[in-house]
Amino acid sequence: MRAGRAADLLADLTQPPTRRTCLTHVEERPAREGRRGFFPEWADPRLVAHLAERGITAPWIHQQEAAELAHGGTHVVLATATASGKSLGYLLPVLTAIGARELEPEARRATALYLSPTKALAADQLTNITTMADGAGLRDARIAVYDGDTPTEQRRWVRRHGTVVLTNPDMLHFGILPGHEQWASFFRALRYVVIDECHSYRGVFGSHVAMVMRRLRRIAAHYRADPTFILASATTANPELSASRLIGQDVTPVVEDGSPRAGLTIGLWEPGTRTRVDGRGPGRSDDAGPEGEADPAGAGAGSGPDAAKATDDGAPAGVDAGDGEGGATSGSGATSEEPLRRSATSEAGAILADLVERDVQTLVFARSRRGAELVSGSARRLLEQKAEHAFAPELADRAKRVAAYRGGYLARERRALEDSLRSGELKALASTNALELGIDIAGLDAVVVAGWPGTRASLWQQFGRAGRRQDRDGGALALFVAREDPLDTYVVHHPETVFGAEVEAAVFDPANPYVMTPHLCAAASELAIRDGEESIFGPTARDLLTTLAARGVLRSRPTGWYWTMTESAHELTDLRGSGGEPVRIVEEASGTLLGTVDAASAHTQVHDGAVYLHQGMSYVVNHLDVERAVAFVHREDPLHSTHPQTTSTIRIRQVDREVAWSGGVQLCFGTVDVTDQVTGYQVRDVFTQTVLAQHPLDLPPRTLTTKAVWWVIPQERTDAAEIPGEELPGALHAAEHAAISMLPLLATCDRWDIGGVSAAQHEDTGEPTIFVYDGAPGGAGFAERGAEDAHAWLRATADMIAECPCEAGCPACVVSPKCGNGNEPLSKAQAERLLEILHP
Repeated sequence: MRAGRAADLLADLTQPPTRRTCLTHVEERPAREGRRGFFPEWADPRLVAHLAERGITAPWIHQQEAAELAHGGTHVVLATATASGKSLGYLLPVLTAIGARELEPEARRATALYLSPTKALAADQLTNITTMADGAGLRDARIAVYDGDTPTEQRRWVRRHGTVVLTNPDMLHFGILPGHEQWASFFRALRYVVIDECHSYRGVFGSHVAMVMRRLRRIAAHYRADPTFILASATTANPELSASRLIGQDVTPVVEDGSPRAGLTIGLWEPGTRTRVDGRGPGRSDDAGPEGEADPAGAGAGSGPDAAKATDDGAPAGVDAGDGEGGATSGSGATSEEPLRRSATSEAGAILADLVERDVQTLVFARSRRGAELVSGSARRLLEQKAEHAFAPELADRAKRVAAYRGGYLARERRALEDSLRSGELKALASTNALELGIDIAGLDAVVVAGWPGTRASLWQQFGRAGRRQDRDGGALALFVAREDPLDTYVVHHPETVFGAEVEAAVFDPANPYVMTPHLCAAASELAIRDGEESIFGPTARDLLTTLAARGVLRSRPTGWYWTMTESAHELTDLRGSGGEPVRIVEEASGTLLGTVDAASAHTQVHDGAVYLHQGMSYVVNHLDVERAVAFVHREDPLHSTHPQTTSTIRIRQVDREVAWSGGVQLCFGTVDVTDQVTGYQVRDVFTQTVLAQHPLDLPPRTLTTKAVWWVIPQERTDAAEIPGEELPGALHAAEHAAISMLPLLATCDRWDIGGVSAAQHEDTGEPTIFVYDGAPGGAGFAERGAEDAHAWLRATADMIAECPCEAGCPACVVSPKCGNGNEPLSKAQAERLLEILHP
């Protein structure tokens, strides 16, 4: 790119009158020279020669340090920036060990297991590792992917002959550890375990993976192997603590980044107000609606049993919800005359079209599956319109080179998109966070992040997809486009929350009994758990084993615990907490399988009558067969969107911690039962978001036992603050929404990972109460993190509400996109008074 290209692009994007006030902050990150180390003496000379042929005459200092530690048998976590070349840090010792017998016949055989959180990353690394091994002429490096897409006939070859096996935690859990006898020769020679992008293992998923790692260590020990773990991570706080918790052993960190860095221009962008479209009022809200993909747990719980008594903003485990923007602000107090901001999704689509028009290869990260589809579709339409009006056929051609990428696509679709992106055939891609991790996308000039991705770590990881080529003279461009959401709005007006703050540490709890229990069963079915051996799983494992034996799930013998059931123990858990068998989405007329959605998301995404998007095409659900896990759909382009409604109740099961707050307020943390049920859905006009109809649904309730933080506020305190009794539910509800939206500043979560309930008189406390809970069985550590730093959490919440210029509440402060009550009732003014009680 020519000098100043990123700055020129930013100037072009802000040129239209409707965008001149959108840019709230620009941050320039200058280019940085790299610092070289040297190749260790033990490194395979063939590898060193091959790397020299590729222009790599010496490793960066962090690559050398990590390789030296791993070669010496020290577990290591390499936590440096995106595109810093972490892969060489682990490939140098791995490939050297695997090729050792070719140089020294007496050397022992070595194998390595590579784990990634996504199939896309494993496929990308397969190409990278194969290229390096083949280039160096390492005959013993037989590299293969072993995942759900691997053909049956190929799996046998991998088990027998693979020396570098790339897989994911799910396949390790379901497909490798249960049949470890078939992998005996591989495990006997296991020298290294590489865990790539380990910062992504957080929440309940991280807890599950931590248990899988302990089971892996146990199986390796059974075959007398003691592998060294090498973990690669984006920059995080205290990476050694998270890595140690993940594998259950001490880990040494390498954090000094010696790689060069291309210049990066970062802009924070707040969309302007909408214009009228075809005389129909505010422009179409392309991202309104709950159909989507918040890759963590998500959304859409509804009103309590009495809307005047209990209100909520729920997040049952695994629900897959979209960003839900669009000005559907029923109950917010906002009048129809108030200007509505353009949605982040439609804004990102317009920005993407402008960048593609300027021949800028761009990746857009959307917050949902629906958002990714709509960004790509919007960009294509705009480019086609410009091509027609300006008689520019080249724009029509570029429109065909814009696509979407998300979970739920079939494997062949994902692979084709990944290949087209690498080859440059695709000019732009709108993706969920499925492409956030690791994949090397050469030549990427710009990244647009549409909506807060959940954590600062994820934001920087996504920004890091831009500027990967070091020869980019003018630097690359990264834009964060804010949704009409409290946290997004707060970030674009407080840039210090991004540029002046440390990234978060991964939060997960391996001791979660809801996670550990099924993994103890799985471990016992793999190998009987001998007496004393259970300590590898943690100090509470023995009590849980005793309980399982008392229930007849395990059989206790003097030598240990045995699995005796006929069912598969590995089917007892789902690592990603999706809640059961994925629901297949089938076009009823043709029988074509379009994709899948996780079980817990099905009730909100593919209920009867739901509008579902796939590859830019709309489908309407004819029927959701809950028992058969199939949603039958037909092709249709309706001018409406669908929005599920739910009811929710919360009961306190156990108080683990209680702290006296100011003025008699109690801050509590403990275990709760949350029961949610999708009771119906609204049909809304896609242009105005006007409610056109409401339909009931008969779906079974779901109960979630999880961890929560809650405040119990004495009624006399709210009376003394002169909060009218009739406005108290609205004050509690608004404060609950705001607190949920701001917790991601402290914990590695986003608002779709957590839920909330508020009640003017909760049945268990007898007082006004606000709950915020983890949207995962047994908890994920997010509510606990909020309880530990409640003062900072409440201060940010109070500041955010006070700084919002609206009078009665809006999506940028207290209106929630996932409120099952339709944001009724809400009282922004009284919420400010209530927060003064909680945080004087």
